[in-house]
Amino acid sequence: MANHKSAEKRIRQAEVRRLRNRYVAKTARNAVKKFRAVTDKEEAQKQYPSVCSMLDRLAKKNVIHKNKAGNLKSKLAAHVNSL
Repeated sequence: MANHKSAEKRIRQAEVRRLRNRYVAKTARNAVKKFRAVTDKEEAQKQYPSVCSMLDRLAKKNVIHKNKAGNLKSKLAAHVNSL
């Protein structure tokens, strides 16, 4: 267990951040799954910017790696083009 006041605070902060990161990462995964299930090209083109911005925000906050965000965006763009 923590011996210092600052260590106790870091533990509290880490737990809050872990839960927030878990929530936003899961939300993004669900958005990507939902996006991949879309079969209408117009609908996919409407959803693409919002999904990409979500991935960019996660990469900026280091919830996911920036290369993972780029790879996902690339694959989603390919999905839109293949419709």
